Amino acid sequence: MRKPTLVILAAGMASRYGGNKQIDGFGPNNETILEYSIYDAIRCGYGKVCFIIRKEHQEIFEERFGKRLSGLTEVAYAFQEPQVEEYGFNEIIPREKPWGTGHALLAARKIVQENFCVINADDFYGKVAYQQMFNFLLNEATDDTFALLGYTISQTLSDSGPVTRGVCKVGDGGLLERLDERAKVYRDQDRHIVFEKIDGEPGHLNDDDLVSMNFWGFTPAIFDLLEPLFKTFISANKHHPKAEFLIPEAAQQLLQQGKAAFKVLPVNTPCFGVTYQEDKPLVKEALAQLIVDGAYPNNLWKTVSTV
Repeated sequence: MRKPTLVILAAGMASRYGGNKQIDGFGPNNETILEYSIYDAIRCGYGKVCFIIRKEHQEIFEERFGKRLSGLTEVAYAFQEPQVEEYGFNEIIPREKPWGTGHALLAARKIVQENFCVINADDFYGKVAYQQMFNFLLNEATDDTFALLGYTISQTLSDSGPVTRGVCKVGDGGLLERLDERAKVYRDQDRHIVFEKIDGEPGHLNDDDLVSMNFWGFTPAIFDLLEPLFKTFISANKHHPKAEFLIPEAAQQLLQQGKAAFKVLPVNTPCFGVTYQEDKPLVKEALAQLIVDGAYPNNLWKTVSTV
């Protein structure tokens, strides 16, 4: 079997953050969060990195990442744009942004022909996560059994403001039964984890609940499963310019239709990112501590060892 590929969702616009956080520096030598993800993936044995980006950003990504990764791993680019002619829609559909993470995943269907994982560009997941997913992709993944990393929610919250999390309901054999999206998740003054229900009332979550941080594992079979769902979504949302076709919602549909199963791989290590500008110093501090602890070298790319 060919080595798995790391697919990185990097075409989104960072509206809440207020800048292009995919290329913002957080490490001691201005390393991006994305570089730590790639570094971990290379160490765990992934054989290729595929960036899903806007075409207009290709030069930036080639300069920022492509040159640095030359000789270390294969690098590919897939482009996510608002236009959907390739899916059989020839009329003009007014859109400023692409169609969400599920659409982004489909953008890689002609490039990725091996088992792969999908991550957000602006989240730090940690080496343990990449190793767990690597083992699944090599040994357990099938054309109808995929995977989702389930992080302990207490390890994923921001001190800068509320976040949205997909809470995993896990059934027999560690298989996902459903993902319940919870909005405005934060710790209250009593340090309890709460969220806002649809009616505005507070709901409560447990510190050890597992949540999705959008780290998925797939075989190439996912593309044929997603494409008809995406076409149906486009037809239903032509006149909704902000509607998004998202991986979690597509996964729910596949579960309900009995076309796929998702194994939840529990992870009890920190996962952090930059939802808000106020998160930046916190992320820098966390990375600095990991370097002190010996998890990463001070100069990330001076030497790269594989496992």
